[in-house]
Amino acid sequence: MNAILKGLNWDIHGHDWPNRDFSQFIEAGGVHWHVQIMGQGPVILLLHGTGAASHSWRDLAPLLAERFTVIAPDLPGQGFSRPTQAGSRVHSLPGMAQAIKALLNALGQSPAMLVGHSAGAAIAARLCLDKSVQPQLLVSLNGVMLPLPGPMSGLFSASARVLSMLPMVPEVFAWRATDRKTVDQLLAGTGSQLDERGRALYGRLVRQPGHVAGTLRMMHHWNLDPLAKDLPKLSVPLVQLVASQDRMVPPDEAARVAQILPQARRLDLPGLGHLAHEEHPQLLAGIFCDEAQSHGIFPAKPEPDRVR
Repeated sequence: MNAILKGLNWDIHGHDWPNRDFSQFIEAGGVHWHVQIMGQGPVILLLHGTGAASHSWRDLAPLLAERFTVIAPDLPGQGFSRPTQAGSRVHSLPGMAQAIKALLNALGQSPAMLVGHSAGAAIAARLCLDKSVQPQLLVSLNGVMLPLPGPMSGLFSASARVLSMLPMVPEVFAWRATDRKTVDQLLAGTGSQLDERGRALYGRLVRQPGHVAGTLRMMHHWNLDPLAKDLPKLSVPLVQLVASQDRMVPPDEAARVAQILPQARRLDLPGLGHLAHEEHPQLLAGIFCDEAQSHGIFPAKPEPDRVR
């Protein structure tokens, strides 16, 4: 695939990027990272899903920053984060986990809580299993941590591999995305209802061949079989948030994970889709804070003095 495909330019495409004032750029682990850091308190690491970027947390992150130190990077090859080394390493699941470990080390931060959306949940689980981080809680938001059942897994992998090897695919896709109907159709497939700003930001991403290429590389090199083998060893408490209207990740995925990790808790999000955190950030912020409280991430509230 052409290595010089046009990507997002911070001076052009980032001029009104959500929470721009909290953006930083740093090189670590073979990636020139775009990462947003805000707030004070225990560290919460937010990992977006395939094809998204830090904008996905635009309304949720400031709410969490009232009680957490929020770290929200763009994954390698997506958004404004660019690999600085040739090859596939940072696009694979273990490679991304290692790169994020390097980013956290460079920032001198250790998360008390990990939140992974969609494919981001697999990265978060890999970080925990590799002992790269030692959080007190892992939250999977409409997460994908197991291979697709049956022949669909091989079909998905083969399709992604073919698409990633065709040099014109990112340009053609980005060209088609100039038609707003294409972007609306993509978002409709999530089962979520986004506001105009949210739709515009996704449109900005998918109209850039570099972002599309990074997403295809991630899909090409994605292999969940080793994670599925290791998942029973996960010792970090897991909470699975499952949106009832998610058209991308069926609720059965959470049930499959629960068969491997019966101790995992499940919380349902009625009426929300795959991008639940963008539809109802206040609800998700409340859930994250409640879970942090119950898992001892926040200091226990002092009991009121008894009247004698």
